This record gives sequence, C-alpha cells and structure tokens, in this order.
Amino acid sequence: MSSLRLVLGDQLSADISSLEDYDPQQDWVLMAEVRSELGYVPHHQKKLIFVLSAMRHFAQSLQEAGVRLIYRRADAPQPPAFFTEALADAIDELQPERLIVTHPGEYRVLELVKGWQARFGLPVEIREDSRFLCTAAEFNAWAEGRKSLRMEFFYREMRQRHRVLMDGGQPVGGQWNYDAENRKPPRGGLEFPAPFRIPPDAITQEVTAFIETQYGENFGSSEDFHFAVTAAQAKAALAQFISERLADFGSYQDAMVQGEPWMFHAHIGLYLNAGLLSPLHCIEAAETAYRAGQTPLNAVEGFIRQILGWREYVRRLYWRTMPDYAALNYLDATRPLPDFYWTAATPMNCLHHCVSETAQHAYAHHIQRLMVLGNFALLAGIDPSAVNAWFLSVYADAYEWVELPNVSGMALFADGGLLASKPYAAGGNYINKMSTYCRDCHYSVAQKQGEGACPFNYLYWDFLARNRPRLGKNPRLALAYRSYDRMGDAQKKAIAQDSADFLAALS
Repeated sequence: MSSLRLVLGDQLSADISSLEDYDPQQDWVLMAEVRSELGYVPHHQKKLIFVLSAMRHFAQSLQEAGVRLIYRRADAPQPPAFFTEALADAIDELQPERLIVTHPGEYRVLELVKGWQARFGLPVEIREDSRFLCTAAEFNAWAEGRKSLRMEFFYREMRQRHRVLMDGGQPVGGQWNYDAENRKPPRGGLEFPAPFRIPPDAITQEVTAFIETQYGENFGSSEDFHFAVTAAQAKAALAQFISERLADFGSYQDAMVQGEPWMFHAHIGLYLNAGLLSPLHCIEAAETAYRAGQTPLNAVEGFIRQILGWREYVRRLYWRTMPDYAALNYLDATRPLPDFYWTAATPMNCLHHCVSETAQHAYAHHIQRLMVLGNFALLAGIDPSAVNAWFLSVYADAYEWVELPNVSGMALFADGGLLASKPYAAGGNYINKMSTYCRDCHYSVAQKQGEGACPFNYLYWDFLARNRPRLGKNPRLALAYRSYDRMGDAQKKAIAQDSADFLAALS
C-alpha cells in the first residue's frame, strides 16, 4: 500500500514514527513550510529562523538517505498557506492509498488531522509519538482517582519505570528530589561559560534573509543567530553543557544575573521540542556524567527532573485536559497585557532585562519566565489568554503543549490548582534574593509602600487580598494571610491605593 507520510516542523527526528516502515519503492514523504503556521502568532524572528533552517537541514538529510521527498517552501512563488493545501497538491500528484502522520504536538493541529480522512477520502493513520517516555494510557492510569496531579509523584514513578538514577529499588543518594540544594542566590565572582554557537551556514543565511524580508516586523531580533539546526549540532550543544555547565547548573539554576542570560543552563529546550534531541539521550548522558564522578547529584537530578519529570508531565496534562484547559481563568484575570512585554520600556529593572534579553535571544531561563515575567502577570491580574499568546510568540522552544500548562498552570494559577498546589506569587524580596536586578532599579525593593516602592511589594499583598474568596482556604497560603491580617487598616489601605494607582497607570 503506497503511503504519503507527513513530517511536521517539530518532528525532525530520524526515528519519528511516521517514517517507520518507509518503503522507498512506493512511499513519499511530505514536508511543508506552511504560512499559516508561521503567522498564527507573531513568532520571534529567531524562532522562525530556527524552525525553517532545522526543517530544511532535516529534509536535506532525508534526501541524502534516499528518501523520496516533496518539500514545499514558504519562499516559493506559490507557497502553501495551510497543511491541507500542501497535502491536496501532493495527493493529486502522487495518488497515495493512505496518509501517515505522527501525533501532532498541538491540539489545534490534531483537529485538522482528524478532518483529513473525510477531506481526502483516504485512510489517515495517526501514530503515537514514541519520542516521549510516557504514553497517554500510562499517564491516565497514574492520574485515575487522584484528587491532585502533582508532578513530584509522577516523576518518582517515571524514575522507577525507566530505571533512571536508581540503586535497586531506591533513588540514588537516598532521596528523590534535591531541589532544596538547587536554590543558591548569585554570588560575586561567578564565571559563566559561553553558550554553544554554530555560525550560520548557507541554508540558515538564506532562511534569515527570507525572515527579515517577510517577518522583519515581528518581535525580537534576527541578529547573531547561533542555534544548532541539525541533530549532530544539537548533540554537540548537549555535550558542551554537560562538560562545561552541568556541575554548577543545579546550585544556581534559580539565580538571575543582570547581563548574563545564559548562565549555567542547558539551552536545549528548543532542540528537544523540535525533535533534534532525544529526551532519553539527554537523560542518559547526564546520568553517565554522574556515574563517572564528573558532576554532583543535585545538578544531575535537577536536570533530569526537568526532562523526565516536568516535560513529560506537562505534555500529558495538556492532552488529558484539552481543549478546556486553554480557556481556564480561575482568578478571573482580565487586565490587558502591558506594552512593555513587547517594548521592555519599564523602570522595573527585572522586567526590563527579562524582556530585553528575550527580544535579543528568544530565550529566558525558567525562573525569569516564572518568577519575574509570570509572577508580574499573576499579581497584576493579566488575562491568561494574552499572557499565553505572548509566551507562545517570543520563545524559540515554545509550542502550545509545553507553554500552556507552564503559563496557565504554573505561573498564573488559571487552572485553580490542577497543576500547582498554590500560586507562585512573590514580592520583591524573592527577586532581590535570587537576582542582581534590584541594585540598579528605579524602585527600592526595601520600600514597601508609597512612591518609589518596588511594585512587586504592594502588588503581592493586593493580589492576596482581592483573591481571598478563592485562595483564602489554601493551606499553603495560610501563613501569608495571617501576616496580612496582622497589618493595620492604614497599611492595608495604602497597599490597595498604591496597587490601584500603579495598575491604572499600567493600563
């Protein structure tokens, strides 16, 4: 039976399930740079360059391996506007007997795929994405009957199932989680290795010119593009991280240093999510480094937890709860997204630098995203749909399956606690402890109220006060509410007034 096999732009893996049992005598592979996908949100220019360059390099590798490939480019005289259009042309030309595609990463794309059998009159086979380590059936079996779906317990089960960092039936080192050892604030004298860099080759240069011409008004900069765009390059980036940064990653993974966007982080999320890196390869490489005595356990466990625990967990939570999850707004947040999320024009130094570096690199590490950008959106009551659209637009590693649970669940508590046990709300003290931003800020983190006070300080208490009907019974917030209740009426009034004035000016 002849097959047309569609490979999507985030499925750039040689062992992707849609290519299994490929028959060079009667099968064809289709890849397409679809204009609707390039523009459904205003993607960062570097994200577009990365995706298109990685797709073209992957297509080249398929052709070199003898795969019969149809590749539709976005810069062609008549580029495909939609997946359906690219498929229709290929089906008319090739007359295949069936379509094969690996399960898409995003709900909206899966809904399109489900309509293709009726649209084209051909059987459509949707195959499991075997690059992930937890199937839907496994996750649903774990989740069944649980009142809350806490990642920590899921992570422990994944460690046991895949025999990762285990000594017999017990975790290496005697405990499952070393997060308490991974919260060191930045200190003077830290030196950060340079990030992995690949000079743009001819393919990447051609893509860059196209993006600058067609999408040059999008957020961010195309300058200094240095990401890996092939599987071999991505593996080299991983190897550099393990040899040069992993040892210090654990201790300082929550720290933020002004002017140092890369620090000790891995910067491989975009390669994992596009398919250039295998999660199992990353996990095995890190564990091998630990077993060889090259890296401490707290660093390796923290890195593995992000991949085997968090990444697998949010993907499965996404597919278990969609499409309803995207509309959740438990705290009824409705404020529009402030312009400074696009312009970085704010006197709040932490936000200014996080947005500026995002614009420059299409990257910010997880604490910048959660505890600065996400935390402000939470405290200010910004509409989750607007915040999600921004995060999906600006980061090179952003796809809805990973972005939505992290933003709506972790950062904004819009799911009411399905993912997190409490809102990750914090005042200026947290940012001051974990970063170097506050020393150069227009506002004073030591000042709690009044003109010149750090807005995070009074917005934190105002957030708790106005959301008390929904959050007041949360046991993990009991201490914070007791502290608020001990305040005098004048202090509470000042908090409310400072917050109202600031938010009015923000609008």
